[in-house]
Amino acid sequence: MRLTPFSLSTGSSFMYSRRLKKKTFGTAPALRASAISRRPSRRIFPCFSRNGLDLTIVITLLWPPVPGKSLIVAKPRLFPGAGRLRWRPLKRLFLLLSVGTGLGRRARFLSTTCPDGNTTFTGLRRKARTQRPKTGPPAATVSCRGLRQERAPAAASDVTGPVLHRWAGRRRAAGVMAARRALHFVFKVGNRFQTARFYRDILGMKVLRHEEFEEGCKASCNGPYDGRWSKTMVGFGPEDDHFVVELTYNYGIGDYKLGNDFMGITLASSQAVSNARKLQWPLSEVAEGIFETEAPGGYKFYLQNHNLPQSDPVLKVTLTVSDLQKSLNYWSNLLGMKIYEKDEEKQRALLGYADNQCKLELQGIKGAVDHAAAFGRIAFSCPQKELPGLEDLMKRENQKILTPLVSLDTPGKATVQVVILADPDGHEICFVGDEAFRELSKMDPEGSKLLDD
Repeated sequence: MRLTPFSLSTGSSFMYSRRLKKKTFGTAPALRASAISRRPSRRIFPCFSRNGLDLTIVITLLWPPVPGKSLIVAKPRLFPGAGRLRWRPLKRLFLLLSVGTGLGRRARFLSTTCPDGNTTFTGLRRKARTQRPKTGPPAATVSCRGLRQERAPAAASDVTGPVLHRWAGRRRAAGVMAARRALHFVFKVGNRFQTARFYRDILGMKVLRHEEFEEGCKASCNGPYDGRWSKTMVGFGPEDDHFVVELTYNYGIGDYKLGNDFMGITLASSQAVSNARKLQWPLSEVAEGIFETEAPGGYKFYLQNHNLPQSDPVLKVTLTVSDLQKSLNYWSNLLGMKIYEKDEEKQRALLGYADNQCKLELQGIKGAVDHAAAFGRIAFSCPQKELPGLEDLMKRENQKILTPLVSLDTPGKATVQVVILADPDGHEICFVGDEAFRELSKMDPEGSKLLDD
């Protein structure tokens, strides 16, 4: 690309020369004043030239500060069709500017920063004027109908200052991602008594709450069944800061056929290993200090024979996928999970929303993922206001939505909003509004008694 210095002076502006064609662009920076007309003009930064080449403007602060100097970088169009949009659609399209760019809260343009540090402002009007910089380090300034946006200078140790920002539909703020939580995994169980014994007496979990329902869930929480059912939440601690297990029991159904979709839950608890040995529950050592056991129904658990200095012993849930890269694109790029580990050779990846939360492990397999009848569901929470946007994102990306945004009632408790998704392999994913869920998921001291009754 070609860089040209220009002076920020009162009332002056610059217009791209018609000689600025595709052949002008290169990869090595070079000072080419001839590429830009230096005469004052009311028409600067045209969205397109006669040959149909759309242009965007990249404004980058020059460090160390040089009074009255900045840089303009001309680049080919980044957003197809931007030059053919009128001002009002452009203004609405690029209204959202993240706070991280340093621009004012009334900013009207989208800022996209390239890996080389050049910040792109798209949607500039032709009559935009340059402004005289104020005293002190210069800031890139653009005005539109009297509305001015300024970009504060970066730290002196930073060469270009900007931080990478993705444009509109794919952008996710770090603070928003941190607000998402891994909540629980749902199992369908056929023997409620034996299942309760395993989770309480072997694993050492507590019954957090128990709820009875007279008819099937609108979000198919209990599977494709319409009759009476119950939900029991068990875990090592409150749902606010622990990953727990949801046990759904459909009255009259004694077992469910297993598929190859669920590989197991891993937790660190020497007490669980001790309990299994003491109660002679089947236990086999699959690696040094790691034991495999099964809950009633055939669901696998992996017990690490040690305790971690953290509040939640549940470490990860492992699901199978048929195409690891495709799944990573879904879980990371669309749902915003951080990739903690990735092993191409073993076709394995570990993802999560936060370091102190239970992780999701994806394990690649040959062939298709079979969910059979015992398929489960993994649940996450997010701020309730994000749910409509999450649903819209999945629609735009042509991803499967099993249950559109719906409100679920629990007798005597809070009403929550949920949207149920499915990843490329059909794994069910529940996103629930965090605020109402925290109210719903409060621990019930009578939960264990209600289950036994």
